[in-house]
Parts: sequence; C-alpha cells; structure tokens
Amino acid sequence: MCYQHLDLQGNALALPVGKVVCIGQNYQDHITEMNSKTAPDALFFLKPATALRHFSAPLAIPHDRGAVHNETEIAVLIGQPLTAAKPDQVMDAIWGYSLALDLTLRDVQAELKKLGRPWDIAKGFDGACPVAGFVPAAHVADAQALTFSLDVNGERRQTGDATLMIRGIAQMISEMSDWFSLQPGDIILTGTPAGVGPLITGDQLQLTLDNHFSVQSQVSHTPALAVRSGV
Repeated sequence: MCYQHLDLQGNALALPVGKVVCIGQNYQDHITEMNSKTAPDALFFLKPATALRHFSAPLAIPHDRGAVHNETEIAVLIGQPLTAAKPDQVMDAIWGYSLALDLTLRDVQAELKKLGRPWDIAKGFDGACPVAGFVPAAHVADAQALTFSLDVNGERRQTGDATLMIRGIAQMISEMSDWFSLQPGDIILTGTPAGVGPLITGDQLQLTLDNHFSVQSQVSHTPALAVRSGV
C-alpha cells in the first residue's frame, strides 16, 4: 500500500516518507501497567517506512502472530534536518502534529524479551504504524499541552496528556538527533499512556487529538504469514 504524508484535508504534503523514530516508556502509568522499570536513559527504537499506513484505511493486522496491541501516541512530522540539535532548536524544525498507533505484536515481543533478543519485528512489521493527517505546527498553540484519546467500539480505552510525558517533545527529539540524524519526512512517536490492549478484526476505532480532529477506522486482518523453516 502506498503511503504519503497527508494534511487533515487529505492533501499530500511535499515531504518524502522517511523512518519512524519512537520512544518507549515515556508515561509513568504505562510503565506501571507493563510492570516495567524506569531507567535514566531514554529507550529509542525505529520503525521502517514500510510500517506506515493511513489511519483512515482499514487497519490490516496479522492474525496469526498472537495479540496485536494498540499504543496511541502523538506523532510529530519533521520538516527540517536535525543532527545533534539542542532542545531550543527542535520546535522550529517541526512541520506538524498528528496521532498514530504504535501497533505491537505483544506475544512476539514478550518472547523475544525473554530470549534477550531485539524486538524489532514486534514493532516494525508492515502496517505497524497507522497515522492520521497532520495539523500544521502553526495551528497548535502548545504541543506540550495536547490531549488525546482512543475509543474502541465506542468505549474509551486510552487517554493521554502530553504534560505527563517523562521527556517532553523538544527534549526527546534533541536526544534522538544525537543518535539518528532526522530528515524532513521522518516521524517521531512520543510514547503511549496506559490503556494498551488487544485489537481484533472488526473493532471500530476513533482517534481524537485535542480540539483539532477526530478520525475513525476499522480493524481488518492480513492473510496468514508463511512459516519458513531452515533459517
């Protein structure tokens, strides 16, 4: 499926499609619900561009890889290059804001963690990052005050408040740029609050970003993935 960054009206943005840089464990309530431990250093990981999908299209999730969990996050679209940037340089490089789902193969991730292996495949599979259209940064008075939510089948599952981030948007992007040069068209996922849980075929989803937008989608599923041996 072809992905291109869009604004809220569905217009294509003149930015290339790049990588998705994510932060884990950025809300204390999510750390608690996952029985995880805090650490002084940020937990960064990547999703490839092939993980990106439009949220408005049916969300095709694997149905033969165990539980697929929602993780609702503020998404930040980078508009200018950033390398080893200071926090006060970050905000001017942001094109806009949206919401995305950091879809996670939770059973796969748990097994890989037990084995001490990287869990890229649990986060980076095709379609693992459905994202809504972007609001221009100039239309957002204070990104660090944004609130957001996910409803599943008409019931509230996640509620987020950017003021509760452990690392704020400018700080996390500054730290990310020390490790990964950020390019126009890259997307930053800023962490999920509590309320993660399994999605199943037929679920009706609604994402709401403050007073900026409310968008809907439905969960479908992908065909079973072939199991290869001898690898």
